[in-house]
Amino acid sequence: MEMMSKLTPIEREALFFHLLYSIICVGLLALPLNLAAGVRLFILVILYNIVMPVIGLRHPKERWFDIWLFSLFTSLFQVLPDWFLSAQLGVLVFPEDGLFKIGVVSGYMAGLWTIPFFMIIFFGKAVRDRYSSAVALWAVAGLSLLIFGASEETMWRIPSWYAVNVTMIGHIAVYLIVPEIILGLSVYLAYEFIRVHKCWLKVPAAFLVMQLYTGSLSIFYFLIEEILIPSFS
Repeated sequence: MEMMSKLTPIEREALFFHLLYSIICVGLLALPLNLAAGVRLFILVILYNIVMPVIGLRHPKERWFDIWLFSLFTSLFQVLPDWFLSAQLGVLVFPEDGLFKIGVVSGYMAGLWTIPFFMIIFFGKAVRDRYSSAVALWAVAGLSLLIFGASEETMWRIPSWYAVNVTMIGHIAVYLIVPEIILGLSVYLAYEFIRVHKCWLKVPAAFLVMQLYTGSLSIFYFLIEEILIPSFS
């Protein structure tokens, strides 16, 4: 209760919304409905990306809509690194889930990344406002590891995606750990840059985040799977 009292009204609203959304997700994914997993995930992604801007327009001073829009643009570009990992490196599988594919990537993935990106940026902004930019970076790195790590450990159960042919800790591919921290940090820092510049920078900034992530995936896959692991075999 003491922690809740320290939150601003917009932070409490964001927390309440994401808790409610999480309950809806669990319910829709768990109910014995005659709906394929991909269709269920697609419905949940569409729901998030409809409700979020509506709420955001009610809080123009809090930049909620602005954060959501940049998160959505970045999410759309994230189809490319997923496609690269699956079609080129052969280390990521998107099973048949009843939904259309973008290349080899399930269609809902184009909007799914919006959810963690919004949470990371919103959380980083809240920490920065209370403490400092340096503390915010550490907080964003920790939250990114938590969110993306939890996703890797759980999404395969739906089934959504899963890693193959790589070194794993549980269901987490080792080579992904650092790139996903870099992804969270780059999304946050890119937004911090564009929020004081012109709106048209959102799209190129989102594209640059995707490029940095794809490069990080490639180099850490090479370092771990092609150099480190063989050297200890």
